[in-house]
Amino acid sequence: MNEYRSSVVFATPDLPLRDDVRRLGTMVGELISEQVAPAFLDEVEDVRTAAIARRESQGPLSTLSEQLAGRAPRQAEVLVRAFSTYFQVVNIAERVHRIRRRRDYQRAGTKRPQPEGLQDALQQLKAQGVTLEELAQWLPRIDIEPVFTAHPTEAVRRALLEKEQLMVAALVDNLDGQRTPGEQAADAARFRMALTASWQTADSSPVRPTVDDEREHVGFYLARVLYRVMPVFYESLEQALLDTWGRTLPLPRLVRFGTWVGGDMDGNPNVDAGTITATLDAQRNAVLELYLKDLLKLASLLSQSTELIGVSDAVRARVEEYRQLLPQVQSRPRHADMPYRLLNDRMRARLQATLDDAPGAYASPEEFIGDIQLILDSLEANKGRHAGWFSVRRLLWRVRTFGFHLARLDVRQESSVHSRALAEVLGGQEAFDALDDEARAGTLSPYAAGEAALPPGNDETGQRLDKAFAALADARRRHGTDALGTYIISMAHDRGDVLAVLALARRGGLVDAQGAVPLDIAPLFETVDDLRRGTATLRDLLADPVYRAHLRARGDVQMVMLGYSDSGKDGGIAASRWGLQQAQVELLNAASEQRVRLSFFHGRGGSLSRGGTKTTHAVDASPRGSIGGRLRVTEQGEVIHRKYGIRALALRSLEQAAGAVLRASLRPRAPEPREARWKPVMDIVASESSRTYRAFVGDPQFMDYFRQATPIDVIERMTLGSRPSRRLGQNAALSNLRAIPWVFAWSQARAVIPGWFGVGSGLQAAAAAGHEDTLLEMAHDWPFFATFLDDMAMVLSKGDIDIAEQFSTLAGPLHARFFPLIRDELALTAHWVKRLSGQQELLEHDPRLALSIRLRNPYIDPISTLQVDLLRRWRQSGREDEALLRALVACVNGVSQGVQNTG
Repeated sequence: MNEYRSSVVFATPDLPLRDDVRRLGTMVGELISEQVAPAFLDEVEDVRTAAIARRESQGPLSTLSEQLAGRAPRQAEVLVRAFSTYFQVVNIAERVHRIRRRRDYQRAGTKRPQPEGLQDALQQLKAQGVTLEELAQWLPRIDIEPVFTAHPTEAVRRALLEKEQLMVAALVDNLDGQRTPGEQAADAARFRMALTASWQTADSSPVRPTVDDEREHVGFYLARVLYRVMPVFYESLEQALLDTWGRTLPLPRLVRFGTWVGGDMDGNPNVDAGTITATLDAQRNAVLELYLKDLLKLASLLSQSTELIGVSDAVRARVEEYRQLLPQVQSRPRHADMPYRLLNDRMRARLQATLDDAPGAYASPEEFIGDIQLILDSLEANKGRHAGWFSVRRLLWRVRTFGFHLARLDVRQESSVHSRALAEVLGGQEAFDALDDEARAGTLSPYAAGEAALPPGNDETGQRLDKAFAALADARRRHGTDALGTYIISMAHDRGDVLAVLALARRGGLVDAQGAVPLDIAPLFETVDDLRRGTATLRDLLADPVYRAHLRARGDVQMVMLGYSDSGKDGGIAASRWGLQQAQVELLNAASEQRVRLSFFHGRGGSLSRGGTKTTHAVDASPRGSIGGRLRVTEQGEVIHRKYGIRALALRSLEQAAGAVLRASLRPRAPEPREARWKPVMDIVASESSRTYRAFVGDPQFMDYFRQATPIDVIERMTLGSRPSRRLGQNAALSNLRAIPWVFAWSQARAVIPGWFGVGSGLQAAAAAGHEDTLLEMAHDWPFFATFLDDMAMVLSKGDIDIAEQFSTLAGPLHARFFPLIRDELALTAHWVKRLSGQQELLEHDPRLALSIRLRNPYIDPISTLQVDLLRRWRQSGREDEALLRALVACVNGVSQGVQNTG
């Protein structure tokens, strides 16, 4: 599997990638021959050659369809896995090539910093007049917090992630080309071993993952990758400061991490008070174990003897203090002249006591940091910078980042759940729902303020919520305030939804010694209409005396979460993007009027349809003043894997985020007077795009078409996550379907409708209204609009209208009704994207991405073609044939690896 289309051309810097892919492709062929049969490899080659020929000639898919039709389920499954394995090695090769390119930039030094890195960002800021003193004022305000969710968009098992890391290591070891022939052979053997073990491991578990499984999955990235990377991030920033200004600065913590795993109750009956407690306990245990291992390593390094070198009085005093605190700890007599080791022994004992909730435990991470700082200061003062100081400081950065909690746990619940719990004790659901916002706020105020006690709930909903808030109160006592993140209200519509949480939190016992509710509450505005009403909701909230008193106790900082997924599903991508952009500006103004600091939490998904885009592009395109040093964003599924699965790439991702936040905060874009002229044009684009989109998905027969023209029924049977795909039972309405399976299904069908449908009509309408020149100006000079067009080019390139048509034919008579609309809107959208961005072909301005897609397409086509045939047969069997279902699941995994997007 190492031949290429003649039209695929690699740029000179990417020739090593070409060589890697050829070599690894050959290894995949050898694997298939060995693990299945040489004759099967020949069959795979025949299919691959036919797919490439079809792409070369732009011929019909019928020949490929006929070649693949009617295969036995097991045979089809193995064929799909063969092509999926090719994607696996190509994905690895591309990630390793990113590491190679990074090293090339690092060798070039400060004259050619890697674009979007820390060095590049600081050089840009210095050129814009930023001094080191100004930067020092800003650094304490920088707060970057990726928040890992358990949303089911990741099809790769942890067992496969671990093998992938082995394969990456085998390639990275020879990036410099300095390995001996024997070492190269050993590297190849290591790669082959991990690849073969992956082949012999099922792509997905037959059992749906539990919340514990999801926590373990996210913990892989936090404990195995990011724990190791964080000190290097700060060291890289120090070096960039030194290279740019000639000196460095004391660095505060700039990055921390959050998680929804174990706390996201929205629509997931498996998440409750028990998972909140279990998650916080497990994360605490995991990070304390990591610290214990680091201390044990340091014990052997910090063997300084007082007969040879000085040690500070503070370290000696701390050792004596701990002799009294921990009399049971006995160090070896031969270590008596090694104060660092003596202190290390007792620090480990205190950590173990913390782990065991035993006497002598550290009361907080700050106490542990204090001990580490004592050692650092002593080493600094006694010629120890090259005798352990570096390693001790690495531990310090880890503790500052991860504390005793590893990642802050957010809790999320849907507003209607709170309403049901309150209605049960406040007059019944019908009466409660009949209240307008003013009346509901008036009803809830005394309970939210603590002036009256909310009656205890007797129904299951109320009791589950009471237990959840009680668990948060207990967690705050046991784990400290840093372990808890934000309480997020999904589908928030008005201030009553926020006051409801205050009232329920008080009933659940989440109250501090001052009588306040120690909880940050963030309304999540998800639909297009809620985004439009969001500013009015915030104004009402900030004007409410009860909530304003709560906010003063929280430092007058309000977080608002912005939903990219449901707004796109609700109104289409253009209306969603524009609504989110406008909402941020209006919300900032409303908060500023009330002298409240507003912080945005961006609920982005993995795919572009759900807000996924490069972090740097998203920050650059954001409204002026909306960053202000703060970036909190969800990371999920394949995005976590892509950004944080490999240490070097995790470091690069964090550096890109930090560089973008620094640029946007210290030197935001200058005010653009032309935006006053651009905004009405964007209003036309968004309005007409949304009208076209809603007319399409609002057709009475559309959901029937969707369920037949996509593999949604397969996705709903897959064991991707612990959460159901629908919010409320089995109601088949689009509004009740979660955004993830909605986008996932269209991505599998290669139509990717949520990512572009309606955009062409919106752009056409604006041009027809006489604004084509303005659109061209916007495409050239407005980062928001330019990024939007770039994203459209990417999502259009990842789709395939011919394969989408094959899926559409599964809908029978509905195919003729809906597919022409898809085909025409796609052509219109591609036309305007190319016209406005000045490209003859999509992705002309991003040749690396174009190359990546072109490399994969001929290998995705056979999987998609097989998927259509298998899906037809499975449905004809009444969806009862388990062998066909297993083959279809293999197809879903294969296409996901190929297009590198799911939900």
